[in-house]
Amino acid sequence: MANIIEVKVPQLSESVSEATLLTWNKQVGDAVSEGENLIDIETDKVVLELPAIKSGVLVKILKANGAQVGSGEVIAQIDTEAVAQAAVAAPAPAAVVPAVSPSARKLAHEHDVDAASLQGSGRKGLVTKEDVLGAVQVTPANPIAATPPVGAALAANVIRQQAGSYNPVQSSDRAEQRVPMTRIRQRIAERLLQSQANAAILTTFNEVNMQPVIELRNKYKDVFEKKHGVKLGFSSFFIKAAVLALQKFPIVNASVDGSDIIYHGFFDIGMAIGSERGLVVPILRDADKLSLADIEKRIADFAARAKDGKLTMEELSGGTFSITNGGVFGSMLSTPIINPPQSAILGIHATKDRPVAENGQVVIRPMNYLALSYDHRIIDGREAVQFLGTIKEALEFPGRVLLDL
Repeated sequence: MANIIEVKVPQLSESVSEATLLTWNKQVGDAVSEGENLIDIETDKVVLELPAIKSGVLVKILKANGAQVGSGEVIAQIDTEAVAQAAVAAPAPAAVVPAVSPSARKLAHEHDVDAASLQGSGRKGLVTKEDVLGAVQVTPANPIAATPPVGAALAANVIRQQAGSYNPVQSSDRAEQRVPMTRIRQRIAERLLQSQANAAILTTFNEVNMQPVIELRNKYKDVFEKKHGVKLGFSSFFIKAAVLALQKFPIVNASVDGSDIIYHGFFDIGMAIGSERGLVVPILRDADKLSLADIEKRIADFAARAKDGKLTMEELSGGTFSITNGGVFGSMLSTPIINPPQSAILGIHATKDRPVAENGQVVIRPMNYLALSYDHRIIDGREAVQFLGTIKEALEFPGRVLLDL
């Protein structure tokens, strides 16, 4: 006797209205085990795994790869009474074979490529845009392949640019390639426009001599790593200094809600992390209560899971203040954009040896430019400048931060 249970989209966060089904890992007739991942679901923030809540046989798939779904929507059915032997002979519907990403399907349609015949190079055999592009380049009748090598190379560069490896190509045939934004890239664009439109953004700068932090790190990094099992980086020092400044200037940790100012009695720091899917900002909750080791461990964990798209929506939601480190990519100076509804963001840049005046003499010091973008509606220039000055002092005298002086 059949005992059918429904497979539903998990509850999405309030800010996420819909998600995209990526790749079914099971087909109709396949046996499934409790806790086994059935399908990956992409939102504008994260990629979620949807595990089976009971063991049984997948008897129906209601939503195919690439479908747009909402919270609680039924996408499949599992018969918990069926046996795996019976499931082996059950045919799989054409709707879920092959596993093709939405953008790859669109590209294949545009260039008349049979996606079902391609060998997927993505995770768990997913056919990606690059797989389709490879087929496009070797198909004689295809317009891109008909103008080698420039047109195909340009199209390939567009794909590589999406993945973060772009090599410019001089094009004599003025070829173009239209590639749809990923859901997360669309969300990033929306939030950046929202920030620019709804806040009076102003940026102030300061410079900090990083030599004291560098010397302290070099002295204790080996002992630190041996004791805590994580490398001692510079991010934890910046976060500690930022929390100290936020405690001193609570308006920078506040947010605007209509005509009200909301002062937050906690310090949830967002750390911007670049990934192949786009920029994500996981949150360090209660950063004021974390040690340097705690901070370094959480940042390392965030970075690893951001690369695999494994951050949760809860980890990407909220935050009272953000830090972005363009210095890891070599940035010398920038004006970061506020992450709404926050009111300020700290930009860190590359540390470089520069000549500076010290006690009436020119000396070489490892200097870092700091940038604070803030919402001028509630934060005045005086507070912004003093806030950066507090961070500068904390980094140039790091013993005070560690000793809570």
